[in-house]
Amino acid sequence: MIFVDASIAARNRTVDKSRMRLVVVAASLGTVFEWYDFFLYGSLAVFFSTLFYPSGNETAAFLASLATFGAGFAVRPLGALVFGALGDLIGRKRTFLITMVIMGLSTVFVGLLPTYAQIGVWAPVLLVAMRLAQGLAVGGEYGGAATYVAEHAPPGQRGYATSWLQTTATAAFLLSLLVILACRVAVEDEAFRAWCWRIPFLTSVALLAVSLYIRLKLEESPIFEQMRAEGRISPAPIRESFGDWSNLKRVLITLFGITTGMTVVWYTSQFYALFFMQGVLQVDYKTSCAIFAVGLTMGMPLIVLFGALSDRVGRKPIMVAGMLLGGLTLLPTFHALAEFANPGLSAFSEQTKINVSADADCTFSLFAKPISDCDKARNFFSRNGLSYGLMTNPAGGVVTTIGDTELRGFDEVSYKNALLSAGFRATSGSVNYAGAIMMVIWLSALTGMVYGPLAAFLVEMFPARIRSTSLSLPYHIGVGILGGFLPFVASALVVYYGNIFAGLWYPVVIALATAVVGIVFLPETKDRAID
Repeated sequence: MIFVDASIAARNRTVDKSRMRLVVVAASLGTVFEWYDFFLYGSLAVFFSTLFYPSGNETAAFLASLATFGAGFAVRPLGALVFGALGDLIGRKRTFLITMVIMGLSTVFVGLLPTYAQIGVWAPVLLVAMRLAQGLAVGGEYGGAATYVAEHAPPGQRGYATSWLQTTATAAFLLSLLVILACRVAVEDEAFRAWCWRIPFLTSVALLAVSLYIRLKLEESPIFEQMRAEGRISPAPIRESFGDWSNLKRVLITLFGITTGMTVVWYTSQFYALFFMQGVLQVDYKTSCAIFAVGLTMGMPLIVLFGALSDRVGRKPIMVAGMLLGGLTLLPTFHALAEFANPGLSAFSEQTKINVSADADCTFSLFAKPISDCDKARNFFSRNGLSYGLMTNPAGGVVTTIGDTELRGFDEVSYKNALLSAGFRATSGSVNYAGAIMMVIWLSALTGMVYGPLAAFLVEMFPARIRSTSLSLPYHIGVGILGGFLPFVASALVVYYGNIFAGLWYPVVIALATAVVGIVFLPETKDRAID
């Protein structure tokens, strides 16, 4: 037994470079596959709103599709508990093989689901069920993969090694965009909406097979093997992680000092930015995907750069700086993105003031079909990416002004004619590609700062025997709750306040608040031993 333990310990101290590459590649490819599956839905949310929800209110259907996207994130903390504990009980490798199979099968089933027109209300019910299965699987994937890679990495290189794993989310998002874009280019819009949207989901079968084949070649984490040989496996990792105050305190510091701020910066910089460009700025799907494909490809190496830099200067200063810069620059960055992606819309909004005057009872329901003229007016402007002021009309009724034109009540044809007369165009007529791509690269830099060093930091925060459980829950509470519902909350704020940039206050406030907590409470971990 002494010989076995010494052998494991020696293997833990010295990891062959080629073996380390296999570990990083295998863990990263598998995680790319799981994130790819998960983000397909996010990328297609605008189409799912018409396929799986009743017609009649386009804004409400789109928000409902975003809420379904968020539902998959909401169950991630549960997946983190279940599969995180399994990772500490039966091993890192076995656990992320299980999560991969669940993720792959649920994604394939999404590609086979009938639509609302075919089976009615069962369509969104089944879609939500598949999203929940995906969320549970992803909730268990990240903690196992991050722990596995970090426990193989030599001291002084954990930030660099795990940063490759951190690129997988962006790589998967990029891959999902490219696959969808290829399908859009290959067929007409009508064919894509009818059946071709299923192809990216169904191709997951091939990706699942390749990822499983590669991961089956891996051995268990050397640190876990040593703990198992020495009888140091925790019998109750959930109780030990959250029932002991010293460890629970680390969990709370991790949640409120980094993961919440990281989450909103990351999701705003990538997913909400794409939603914003397509749904608000009225940039067509092919153009917006091309801009993001180029910007993400150029910006993705920054994640590795900041991960490697954290091995030298520390995790905390880079991550806190990313949250502060995110809180301070997201609003001006999105204003610049609007100028570059649709200069005509930006110029129209500056030159043409729109006001909706109605009685004090004018409200907007996010899910119900608009009934009053006030509801219909607000729905109309939000759908067209236009900011508007909401004023009280003591005389009652709805009076809308579009520039110098005054309209009473609501008639969509009259509203469209008034906008056209004022110079409005429904889609982007010209795009400053270089400027828009530069904004995406800057957003990718923010992502790199907050996300690149994160996996190494999380692994270093917690003891090995309960590491997978302890790091998974705070990560997925932040990513699942705050991040998953960010597109929904931000879009809802836009509708409620009538300002296309109102949704950005959600990530700005959270990022700045988390940065303050991080400055005060977040420890530096780069020199900690993890075995």
